[in-house]
Formats: sequence, C-alpha cells, structure tokens
Amino acid sequence: MNNSFFSTPKAMIFASFGIVINLVLGTIAQTIHIPLLFLDTMGTILVSVVLGPLAGALTGGLTNVIQGFITNPKDIPFALVNIAIGLIVGFIAKKRGFELKTAVATGLILAVVAPLIGTPIAIFIYGGITGSGTDLIFAWLYATGSSIFTAAFIPRITGNIIDKLASCLLVYVLLKRMPSSLLEGLKK
Repeated sequence: MNNSFFSTPKAMIFASFGIVINLVLGTIAQTIHIPLLFLDTMGTILVSVVLGPLAGALTGGLTNVIQGFITNPKDIPFALVNIAIGLIVGFIAKKRGFELKTAVATGLILAVVAPLIGTPIAIFIYGGITGSGTDLIFAWLYATGSSIFTAAFIPRITGNIIDKLASCLLVYVLLKRMPSSLLEGLKK
C-alpha cells in the first residue's frame, strides 16, 4: 500500500476511476432493480485495497457527495457509510492482504458495519423507508411491533450480506485478473 495515497497522478486517476465505478455500477444496479445488489461501493473497495484506507475513505465520501449533487442531496449523509467502508477495507488489506479468505471475511464485516451506520441515517432522513425493495419488509416488521431501528436494520443487513460479499469477491477477482502493469507505481 502506498502511505502517501495520492503521491502520483496515476494514483489520483485510479481513485477517480473508483468513484466512476461506484457511480456507474450503483446506477446500473438501481436502474435494473437487481435484488439485494447495490454495487455502489465496489470502487471504494478496490481503491482501499490498492491505495489504502485514506484513499478509500476519500473515494467513498466523494462518491456520495457527487451522487447527491447528481440525483438527491438527501443521500449525501450516506457518505459516512462509504467512508467507513474505505477505512475498514483499507486497514484490513494493509494488515492481511486481500486474498479470497480475507475478501469473504471483509465482506461479512462490511455487511454488518454498513447497515449499523446507514440505518440511523435512513431513519433520520427518510423515516426508515428509502424506496428500495426492502421497504416492504421494513413496513411489515414495523407494523408487527418491531422498533423502527430493528425494522430498518434487518432488511438492510440482509441486502448488505449479498452486496458486500459480492462486491469484495468481485474486487478480489478483478485484482487477480488485472494486469500488473496497471498497478505499477501505485503500491509501495
């Protein structure tokens, strides 16, 4: 990992590419309504593994700010989730690398941490309903007596288990297949 994460123009371009990956894949997944798959943090995960936690956090945060300006400013506070993802993945990859077992474990960690951070934001901004397919589960849980946090958290963790595992595994595969010349000058 490179401790001075934007020490080269190539590193800055790579991080920018991470933002584009987040925006494009997130928009595609949302547009075609892929169940339980968001893919809006794949670029953050990729940048975090290659450039480290600070670059990943910045990539994640900027993704949400840009997305908020493009579509809905109420989504900007969810940058906290993407920043946490960048930090967690970056620190894990820095300490353990990003082999298959680490990718799976990281995906599972993110599947819990992301909704723990995102659920209070969703409750505060949207009352727990965000317009996704999991809103039916939220409504049912809330109507049957669950607290608003529980009703909002359970559907989110379900979706995040699939999404964060898939995202980490896709990044693992991408890094294994990526030409080493593309990564030269990015890692220490």
